[in-house]
Amino acid sequence: MRMYFKQRLFSWFDSYDIYDEQGKVIYEVKGQLSWGHCLKIFDAYGSEVGTVEERVLTFLPKFNVYLGDQYLGCISKEFSFFMPKYDIDYNGWHIEGDFLEWDYQITDGNGGTVAVITKELFHMTDQYVIDVPDQSNALIALMFVLAIDAEKCSRNNN
Repeated sequence: MRMYFKQRLFSWFDSYDIYDEQGKVIYEVKGQLSWGHCLKIFDAYGSEVGTVEERVLTFLPKFNVYLGDQYLGCISKEFSFFMPKYDIDYNGWHIEGDFLEWDYQITDGNGGTVAVITKELFHMTDQYVIDVPDQSNALIALMFVLAIDAEKCSRNNN
């Protein structure tokens, strides 16, 4: 499954539209007023399906991820010098990025590919392509991508 992640140009809070390959909106992400980032994910019918919530007052950035009301896990930025790395306490997943922090790969505990995230350049807002071989992992992979984007946004605004 391929998803296209596009940040909205004009919004007070983080807002994104997630499209499928046919250009149809499959998820809408709305930022909420909170201490730290809080992103609510809605499906195409307007039902809330997930939340990405930043933990505040941590040494390195951490985000809790919820599927509906169920806690799935936490994504934590790891200390690294050149290549960004994130630890996920969900199913043994791990994320590594490239030197420029444009492209990422989510792998499972056996090293298999869960998702490949590629940043599209030359746009006014953040845009990513998310390739997920197993469609059942699409929403969860999207939530981890949202956490990474929120972490980068926080770092760049400081």
